[in-house]
Amino acid sequence: MIGNDKHEHLKSRLTSLTRDLILIPSTESRPAERQKSFEFLRHHLDSSPGVRLDTFNRNGHESLVVRPEGCDAPEILLCGHVDVIEHSESDCYHSKVENGRIIGPGSGDMKGQIAIMIELMRAIHRRGGGASVGLAVTSDEERGGADGVRFLLDEIGLRCGVAIIPDGGSLDKITTAEKGVVHARLVQYGREAHAARPWLGDNAIERLLPRLNRLIEHFAKYWPQDKIDPTVDHWFPTCSITMCESENTTVNRVPSGASAVIDIRFPPPHSVESMLAEVAHIIGADCALIPLMTAEPTDLAPDPLFCQATADETGNAVGLVRASGGSDGRFFREHGISVNLSRPLVGNLHAIDEWIDIDSMVTYYQICKHYIDQRLA
Repeated sequence: MIGNDKHEHLKSRLTSLTRDLILIPSTESRPAERQKSFEFLRHHLDSSPGVRLDTFNRNGHESLVVRPEGCDAPEILLCGHVDVIEHSESDCYHSKVENGRIIGPGSGDMKGQIAIMIELMRAIHRRGGGASVGLAVTSDEERGGADGVRFLLDEIGLRCGVAIIPDGGSLDKITTAEKGVVHARLVQYGREAHAARPWLGDNAIERLLPRLNRLIEHFAKYWPQDKIDPTVDHWFPTCSITMCESENTTVNRVPSGASAVIDIRFPPPHSVESMLAEVAHIIGADCALIPLMTAEPTDLAPDPLFCQATADETGNAVGLVRASGGSDGRFFREHGISVNLSRPLVGNLHAIDEWIDIDSMVTYYQICKHYIDQRLA
C-alpha cells in the first residue's frame, strides 16, 4: 500500500496524463493525431534512465517499444494501444472528471491504462538497476493488430517472458480465455434497372436480405431461451451484422451489387475454418464470402503470481473469466508467451461517455508494481 500523500499525487498524475491523451483524437482516419500520441509518449519516457526507445512503422501504423538498454527481450512487457474508435461527433474528444471517474472517449479503452503504464515505466526505471521491464504501444488494435503487435512479434522478433495487457477483464477479474473472431464481407450481385421498372432488374439488396435473415436465425439457435438473463454465460457463437450497403448513390436505381459485414465470435471447439464453412453453407454458393480478419480462440494462461498480486492489492478473491471480445493477447500466445489480462474499472466502452474509475487506476498500478517486484525478485 502507499501513503495518502503519494496516493493523491499518483491519482493527480494519472488523471492529468489520461485527460491529456484523450484530447488527442488518435483514430484510424487521423494519422497525424496518432503520431502526436507517440510524440506525447516519447516526451514522457525519453528521460527515463537506462532505457532505449525504438520506433517501428508498418502501413502507416506506428509502434513504440521501450526496453532497458542492452535487453532485447525483457522479462515483463507492458502492452497497450493509443488508437481509439471513430465517433461521428468530431469535437467530442475531451473529458471531464465526475464522481471519481474520468469520462470521455477512449478513457477506458485505453488512454487511462496507457497513463498507468507510463507512470509504471518511469517509476521502475527511476529506481535504477536495469529492471527487466519493457513497454510496447501500438496504434492499430481497434482494426485487428496486424500492423502492431503481430508485426512486432512476427517480423521484428520482439519477445518477453510474460505480457501484461490491461485491455480486458476487470480489477479483480482476470481473463483466461477469449473467443475466436471472424470478420467477413458478404457480397451479393444482381442486375441493375430503373427503380420504376424493377421487373427488368434483379435487386441485389433484396437477394442479400434473406441470406442475412438465415444467418440471424441460425445463430439464434445457440442462445439460451432467456437472452436477457445477466447470469447467462455467453460462451457460444454469436453473429452481428455490422454494415450493410450497396453501390447506389441515387434512389431510383435497382442496385446490381450489395454487401454486408458480419462479426462472428466463437469459443472452442469451433475454429475459423468451421465457422467460415458454416456461414458459407447458410448463405449459399451464389453469395461471395470474403474473410477480412480472423483469429482462433485463445487460452491466455495468466501467471498465478499475477492472480495473487491482484488478490493482495484488492483484498478480494480473484475471478477467472472468459471473454467474448478479443485482444492483442492472441499474438503473444502464438509464441507461447503468457498474458495477464485485466484492467481498472471501466464502462460504456466505445461510447462518447466512456469512463474509467480513478481510484481503481491507482489500485491497478499497485497490482502491476506488486507483481513486477515479485516476479523480478
